[in-house]
Amino acid sequence: MNGVLFVTDPLTGLQADIDASIGLMSATQDLGSDVWCCEPEELAVIDGHVRARARRIRLRPRRPAGRDHRWIVDSTWWDELDVAVVEVDEFDLVHLRIDPPVDARYLHTTYLLDLVEEAGTRVVNRPEGVRAMHEKLIALRFPELCPPTYVGADPANLREFVAKIGTAVVKPVDGFAGLDVWLVDDNHAAIALLESATHGGHRQVIAQQYLPAVAHGNKRLFLLDGEIVGAVLRRPAVDDFRIGPPVASAEIDEADRAIVNALRPHLVRNGLAIAGLDVIGGRLIEVNVTCPGGMHKTDALLGTRLSEAMVRRLTQPTRYCEGVPA
Repeated sequence: MNGVLFVTDPLTGLQADIDASIGLMSATQDLGSDVWCCEPEELAVIDGHVRARARRIRLRPRRPAGRDHRWIVDSTWWDELDVAVVEVDEFDLVHLRIDPPVDARYLHTTYLLDLVEEAGTRVVNRPEGVRAMHEKLIALRFPELCPPTYVGADPANLREFVAKIGTAVVKPVDGFAGLDVWLVDDNHAAIALLESATHGGHRQVIAQQYLPAVAHGNKRLFLLDGEIVGAVLRRPAVDDFRIGPPVASAEIDEADRAIVNALRPHLVRNGLAIAGLDVIGGRLIEVNVTCPGGMHKTDALLGTRLSEAMVRRLTQPTRYCEGVPA
């Protein structure tokens, strides 16, 4: 079957003016491929083959809002052209685009899509690779590239770490979208905050030294098959230490290249074709691989064509066997 299948969360819940998955869909359509979508619950294995109840859609026209990171789109941003039960391994490409966390629903989907890759169809990002490289813990393999970091659930140990480094950003290991992120200083309130962050010592968290350089921007490096294809700066809001939307283009420097060179073999080996690296002051913070975003926002803000560049390369005729490019 010609076309590209997107395994996504419900279409009605996607933000059509900013969502990276919709940007990839739009680019896929613009380059002449049919866009098909299904939700994880619409996948099934029958006689060893993965099938999906999927819908073929056509995206309505969109245009950049101008001086902003958003697109102007209709409130109903797609039209349904067809609904059918399809063989998933007959698509030209399958995108795994479920928002984190990597919970049971996400994991079960990856196991089904393993069968699709084994049948020879590329899945981006490779399900096995997503399981192998936890996006918030990948950076721990490269301590020389990261700010001082602690992972654990013990509030007392966390307090010692904060006392040692001064100020820390604390976030759950399975967190996403800036939820439950804490800025903790070494003061009398620290132990209470850390007990809350760890749910009384029952939830693993990551604590990293707060980098004042974030005031100059958190750099998102967009990677495709281990190569930098773009970069954008994001800054905290005036009244919030957490990172906001993209605000300006970013220059790629030697520190960025060193980080990418260190990560590239691991990303390529695990089939993590699309990745978003977060870098502050030349230090690696996070490697986004489960549903990497930011491309659609950046294209609207800067007039770049990141989504198109990714789709163009990913949809080149390539068949996979046992996870190795043919």
